[in-house]
Amino acid sequence: MKYLLVLLVVGVGLFMLIGRNRGASRGNRRDPARPAPGPASMLECAHCGVHLPRDEAVLDAAGRGFCTDAHRIAGPR
Repeated sequence: MKYLLVLLVVGVGLFMLIGRNRGASRGNRRDPARPAPGPASMLECAHCGVHLPRDEAVLDAAGRGFCTDAHRIAGPR
C-alpha cells in the first residue's frame, strides 16, 4: 500500500509538470503576421473615480465617461 501511494504521488507530480510545460509552449506561440495588441485606452469614472477601458465606458451627452449607467444618471461629483 505504501508503494502504491508513492507511485500515485509521483504520477500526479509528473502529470502536473508535463501539463504546465505543455500549456507554456502553447501560450508562447503567436501568429507573426498579427502584431501584439497595444495597451487599452483608460478613463476615470466621473462619479466614483474607478478606472476602466474607454470602450467599456458609458458616456453622457458632454462626453464624460462613467463606469455604469446608474453613475451616469447620478452625474459627476
